[in-house]
Amino acid sequence: METILITGGSGLIGKHLQKLLITKGFAVTILSSKRTSNSFYWNIDSGEIDREAIIQADHIIHLAGANIGEKRWTTKQKQLILDSRIKSAQLLFDSIKKGEHKPKTFISASAVGYYGAITTEHIFTETDEPANDFLGSVCAEWEKAANKFEKLGIRVVKLRTGVVLTQQGGVLERITTPFKYGFGAAIGSGKQYFPWIHIDDLCEIYYKAIVDETMNGAYNAVAPQYCTNKEFTAAVAQTLQKPLFFPAIPAFVLRMLFGKMADLLLKGSRISSSKIIDCQFYFQYSTLQQALSQLLKSK
Repeated sequence: METILITGGSGLIGKHLQKLLITKGFAVTILSSKRTSNSFYWNIDSGEIDREAIIQADHIIHLAGANIGEKRWTTKQKQLILDSRIKSAQLLFDSIKKGEHKPKTFISASAVGYYGAITTEHIFTETDEPANDFLGSVCAEWEKAANKFEKLGIRVVKLRTGVVLTQQGGVLERITTPFKYGFGAAIGSGKQYFPWIHIDDLCEIYYKAIVDETMNGAYNAVAPQYCTNKEFTAAVAQTLQKPLFFPAIPAFVLRMLFGKMADLLLKGSRISSSKIIDCQFYFQYSTLQQALSQLLKSK
């Protein structure tokens, strides 16, 4: 039985991923910043890490990183967002480099923010360059940190993930809450694209990245169906059988509330999933209707 070490394993994606990997026959361990009986300890700031976590790992899935949408993007928060990704990857790299055991695979989370907070008719693929804005810069540095593991002879896969749709917690829960009070509405122009993926499909992509040794480099982890914010919001309203409030929430209101972070909501482009599909990956939820019907069935 192979062992998979997950950083950020206590987060929304990490919890779902643990369950899937265990059902697939893997042993799963996690690195945590809290000392618990069922996890290994690490401290990114002090550079402390339990060596046994690395020794046991056949594969590493690196999910750790401060939530980009949790707080306003102050200078301090921006640095935290960057450091939480880069320093954590560097700590793993240094620990592996010092030891004799090397995992077979290093799979790093990344994000479609690699292409920037921008709305355009261009359909982004993995060959496009990173954007020069904050999100693009963070993702580019994030992936550079992952690429270092190739120097150790470790296969590296980077998953540029869209908005992850889950039944509880996450973005979808925030979107559906206003509908309960009759105030569900599109955001800004509503024309910005909304790259999304069902949590089950994302976890299956991580699993495939472990077992499919032909996978290398970056892959967009997004559903194949494109939709705008307006289309997404309308689909949520239809699935919940709730009214859609008009007009849309003005952009200036969001900028007052969230500052520059509002770009996460107000901008978005189409992201291609062709590369992962070409790897013979089959989406269980390839359309928004399929995903929302499953996720919102009990709402």
